[in-house]
Amino acid sequence: MSASEQPSVPLDAVDRRILSELLADARISNAALAQRAGIAPSTALLRTRQLVERGIIEGYHAELNLSAVGRGVQALIAVKLRVHDRDKIDRFTAEVPQLPEVLSMFHVSGGTDYLLHVAVASTTALRDWVLDHLATDGAVGHTETTLVFEHFKGQSGPLLPEGAD
Repeated sequence: MSASEQPSVPLDAVDRRILSELLADARISNAALAQRAGIAPSTALLRTRQLVERGIIEGYHAELNLSAVGRGVQALIAVKLRVHDRDKIDRFTAEVPQLPEVLSMFHVSGGTDYLLHVAVASTTALRDWVLDHLATDGAVGHTETTLVFEHFKGQSGPLLPEGAD
């Protein structure tokens, strides 16, 4: 059973405070987290570990400036599969997200099967990437590429008020 399929365990006020503080600064020290949550450091450490074990916290990540690392061109690529064969779908969903240019892959409804968010060095690199990884893939029937001019990030939080879940 994946974390998204597990039954939801209610979050109490301390869990919510810990999560809010970690969303604001995932690099916060345990001592500072405990102080802001109004609990002992040992309790903060234990509660944070429990949130990880429960699958509520899935990880801690560094966020890169894509332009600064030579991947300043971003695109959203809508992918429609040619056939809906389970083996081809499983191969596609196992391989494509592992490609270094892929930031995210979404399985979506409607006329598109998958939506890819990719980052590459140039529009020429984008064209070549689509040709090399999608257009030549026998499972892919159609792609439509949209350049991203600017990306406005949303929030992982703040959490919804208690009871609004």
